[in-house]
Amino acid sequence: MFGLLVGSSGLMGLASSPAHAGELRCDGTLLQLSVRESGELRSDRFRFSLQVEAEGKTSSAAMDQLNQRLATVRSRVRPLILDDLKIPAPRSYAMDGTSDKPRLQRAFTSVSGEVGRSNYDALIQIAGRLPGVDLQGMSSRADLASEQQLKNQLLRRALQQGKHRAETTSDALGLKQVRLLRIDQRGDGSIRPLSFSKAASSRFNPDEAPQPRQSLTLNLDYCLS
Repeated sequence: MFGLLVGSSGLMGLASSPAHAGELRCDGTLLQLSVRESGELRSDRFRFSLQVEAEGKTSSAAMDQLNQRLATVRSRVRPLILDDLKIPAPRSYAMDGTSDKPRLQRAFTSVSGEVGRSNYDALIQIAGRLPGVDLQGMSSRADLASEQQLKNQLLRRALQQGKHRAETTSDALGLKQVRLLRIDQRGDGSIRPLSFSKAASSRFNPDEAPQPRQSLTLNLDYCLS
């Protein structure tokens, strides 16, 4: 006979006949839990992506304008960044014209890099005011040491939660022994994307940006007897 219970932090299943978890035998009640924990990190840098566009009556004219705009972006953004700018080769295409508007050529590329907290607002203000430049995305990043520390905290919390739920279930069934048979760990880190208005008039505070998140899921098998 099987029972299914849904808790606030996961799923719990019971099998009341002898069962195997991997190669470990459970001569009692097999309890299967799914426990999820998550937490936020304080960002220490921000990854940005800009799109730079230009137009002209010819491909050459569009590229000339793109080169000028890229030069401006480089000169304004380079003093702010933590590493080198990444700029792929440009692409171009023809825009359909009308009777009132001649056919134009458009050229574009992207510019990406990272800025620290102190230059967070400066980068947004520059990107929002330069012609032909759009802030396509900006994501919060945390340092690796903080990420690992949070992962360890989430693991401990998930194991403690699993143990507590297993012991509570064992007590409810009138059983005495709780033995952990299997741990299946799955985790992920999510980067929080930010979006901004082109007409930014006030300052942006990095403390108000969505913070990076880490989550961890443990599938736990306990033998209750």
